[in-house]
Amino acid sequence: CTAARERQIVFSADDVCAFRTVYDNIVREGERANPVASGRVKQSTTVNLLRRFRQYGDAVLRFIGNFTVPFTNNTAERAVRMPKVKQKVSGCFRTLDGAEYFCVIRSCLDTLRKQGHNMLAVLQQAFAGTPIQSAA
Repeated sequence: CTAARERQIVFSADDVCAFRTVYDNIVREGERANPVASGRVKQSTTVNLLRRFRQYGDAVLRFIGNFTVPFTNNTAERAVRMPKVKQKVSGCFRTLDGAEYFCVIRSCLDTLRKQGHNMLAVLQQAFAGTPIQSAA
């Protein structure tokens, strides 16, 4: 998809259908190799993952037919990871103001990082009283 996006190639409905057929075949092969346990027993992690792949196949492959959808949502996960780690380590934010300040600082740093700024230089300038302003 990255190469197609760079070359401005749009997949036809037949192309998307072909990708979906390959995807379904891979999931089916995984399901054959990892059968569902009978009865009311806990399923393996693999079986649960394959079930989700089957159930959410359209969402998993959405990036193929719609190039505005990123291949991964890692950017979104990365944005919320730091506040969760901070909360986990300290147990909580002591005040709502403290949580809001933390989120504003993290948001600004993340935006500047995405714009290619050096984080050490950004922090040095901020502490020197001449913070870099985001282009956004």
